[in-house]
Amino acid sequence: MQHLVAAAGLADDVLVDSAGTGGWHVGEAPDPRSQLTALDHGIDLSHQQARKLTRDDFTEFDYLIAMDSSHRDRMRQICPPENQGRISLMLDHASKGAGGDVPDPYYGGDDGFELVFAMVEDACRGLLSKVIRDHFPGRTISGPAG
Repeated sequence: MQHLVAAAGLADDVLVDSAGTGGWHVGEAPDPRSQLTALDHGIDLSHQQARKLTRDDFTEFDYLIAMDSSHRDRMRQICPPENQGRISLMLDHASKGAGGDVPDPYYGGDDGFELVFAMVEDACRGLLSKVIRDHFPGRTISGPAG
């Protein structure tokens, strides 16, 4: 998402962050296979570190995107009632249908990471379009972000 936001010229205007619902991997970099897949697409993830979602995130961010329904349900449990509408599933923003879980490629083969990358990139494009419609009316996406 950060890559698409930057390509759209919005890096100074849109804050993108990532957090997990559990603290198991806090401080760790993304899975090496995720990093390699992203790098194959010109995206460097090596600077990213896992952190745990906080209650402040529900007021600091306009959109809280869960990769699967179990994460979404956990987010809903800790989210203040007035901010529940900020939570959605990643694939709710995809061009090829609404909703559903992004599969976890961790226990599968390397090709699963490529499939997940494609799914998430497509959904991120849809999310970026929503962000632009909601916060930058009249602006269009062109180039790699479009």
